[in-house]
Amino acid sequence: MKTLYLDLFSGISGDMFLGALLDLGVELPQLERELAKLGLAGYHLHAERRHKGSIEGVKFDVHVEEEPPHGHRHGGPGHGHSHAAGHEAGHDHPHPHPPGHGHGPGADPGGHGRNHAQIRELISRSGLSAWVKARALAVFHRIAVAEGKIHGLPPEEVHFHEVGAVDSIVDIVGACVGLELLGRPRVLAGPVVDGFGWVQCAHGRFPIPAPATLAILGARGIPVSQCDEPHELITPTGAALLAELVESFGPMRELVADRIGYGLGTRENKTRPNVLRAILGGSTARDSSCDWETDTIAVLETNLDDVSPEVLGHFVEQALAAGALDVFHTPVQMKKNRPGVLLTVLCAEADADPLTALMLRETSAFGVRRTSAARRKLQREFVAVQTPFGEVAVKLGRLNGVVVQAAPEYESCRKVAAAAEVPLKDVYAAALKAVERR
Repeated sequence: MKTLYLDLFSGISGDMFLGALLDLGVELPQLERELAKLGLAGYHLHAERRHKGSIEGVKFDVHVEEEPPHGHRHGGPGHGHSHAAGHEAGHDHPHPHPPGHGHGPGADPGGHGRNHAQIRELISRSGLSAWVKARALAVFHRIAVAEGKIHGLPPEEVHFHEVGAVDSIVDIVGACVGLELLGRPRVLAGPVVDGFGWVQCAHGRFPIPAPATLAILGARGIPVSQCDEPHELITPTGAALLAELVESFGPMRELVADRIGYGLGTRENKTRPNVLRAILGGSTARDSSCDWETDTIAVLETNLDDVSPEVLGHFVEQALAAGALDVFHTPVQMKKNRPGVLLTVLCAEADADPLTALMLRETSAFGVRRTSAARRKLQREFVAVQTPFGEVAVKLGRLNGVVVQAAPEYESCRKVAAAAEVPLKDVYAAALKAVERR
């Protein structure tokens, strides 16, 4: 599986992300054909090769026809129309209105906005792939939840102002389409860096990071730092794309760069070029012969010699409920010949700090060790197989297209065994035989 690494030294906005994907090889006609499935009218896409701070890349823009043309021709490369893309005041900042305010899903292309329900309907009824629909809906949901918390509204009542306009809808859906056209690579990113100062948005004048940007990143547990650039670098759309699409944040690790793309922004920054660098490649050269999935997880460990079994059992339940990938404890011999346990939690890197705090609160630990571990995972698929006792769900693991692992799902087997009044082990055996017959 390919990896897409986003270098966020100068932030991210929706149009910069799409510009980088186009520079990596996404074809503009393909992007246009997929976006046409939304049924939106009254806009044109523009992609042009330009320079920003001596870096050549792609400037991507959405031209809405209701806007003044400013002398630009429409419909082809080389005639890009610059819009704010979150790097000028006002654009890309959602604004909620009371329920009932708004227009139909296909109406109002000029930028008056839509509510969350209308955007859901627009995307759900489109002819886009199920993967693109799911990703795009999830991005908008993150924005709606963040705005709802800011303004004390349920997510379904949030009415997007700028983010509900055509150009931002195209940015978000187009970003998901672009990733699919690149083969759905796993997405990693560097540390999130924003500027400082003030931004003028639909809420009024607010300090950077903008309210929605900060809320979206905070809800995912993504840390953000500020640099000495006196401008907004992370827009709400950019923040929502990061929160939904990126697996983990940190420095590049063993990344072999096959292609490098640059998405150009609009603003002329003071301290750094307004550029998003996107790197598409593999984690190591030796992985190229296998199609396994890869990711990086956090490993949390602590040694305990004074904790009761009841406390350990309770913690395991809490940690799994809080999102841990796995929790286990191993008998160890500690200092002064004391028997103890090594408590280990495996989790996504974004969940490491909350789960570390849980370990410190709920056990007798005074400290927790944290390391990162690279994983190689089989391509996974769930299938339903027929057994003499009933239908059972089985998880298959494939390597280079060949099934190398098959694991009947416990809950499915347990229900079938109870209904058929047969031993659980018989259902397991029957499920594995059914997989062999497939």
